[in-house]
Amino acid sequence: MSTWRGAEPPPAPPITAAGWLRVVWRGTALGAVTFGCLGLLLLVRLAERPLFGWHRPVTPFITQFVCRMAFVILGIRHTVRGQQMRARGAVVANHASWLDIFALNARKRVYFVSKAEVAGWPGIGWLARATGTVFINRDRREAKAHAQLFEERLKAGHKLLFFPEGTSTDGRRVLPFKTTLFAAFLTNELKDILHIQPVTVIYTAPPGQHAAFYGWWGDMGFGAHLLNVLAARPQGGVELVYHAPLRVSDFPDRKALAMACEDAVRSAMPSA
Repeated sequence: MSTWRGAEPPPAPPITAAGWLRVVWRGTALGAVTFGCLGLLLLVRLAERPLFGWHRPVTPFITQFVCRMAFVILGIRHTVRGQQMRARGAVVANHASWLDIFALNARKRVYFVSKAEVAGWPGIGWLARATGTVFINRDRREAKAHAQLFEERLKAGHKLLFFPEGTSTDGRRVLPFKTTLFAAFLTNELKDILHIQPVTVIYTAPPGQHAAFYGWWGDMGFGAHLLNVLAARPQGGVELVYHAPLRVSDFPDRKALAMACEDAVRSAMPSA
């Protein structure tokens, strides 16, 4: 996957002595909650998997608890506008940061669709597999395989979530949506039973910081970005805007469906 390089990353703010203290206690608390609950999730999954298969009646609540607690620990405001979709289907959103995963999971039980190489990333790949992430290759030649996998998960009641931009940005814009994955929802088996809900993720930087403070892109290192977020005081906020779900069967092809989703997501961005 290519990395967006449309803007220069802002200079990292210096971390003060008080900031390092926040890094220590917030990092410790976040790690304890994340990995403690991950251990609980894996234990519950030992019984959940043979009893329910693809259905996960318990473990998504554990994931959601971790994501909500992350914002409590970090002190970042988390607000929502709009109604969450109850119909069967998928969710698409713009992508600005690793924080998106926490933000989108905190309010809605979703399963992320991610590029295949993430499964091999140390730590992150393990967490992603444990929480039911769907790993795929973004290749049109694999559209049929994607459709079969999506069908299994969607018919099990899973809400699949993917980022059609294909990369993260500075959080201040929406890139053109890639249309490849939308084809998987337009098969004869799925198009008449699915909806797709566009969601706009909007970050507000901490007072006095660069507007793209929470954005993570280009050559920005994960560790350095994480430290700055942990150290920040006061913090900013993130808002999720849930748009009206789109009925897949109302669109003639993947390009039209992708464009409608992109327009909805873009419409709520402050720059719009």
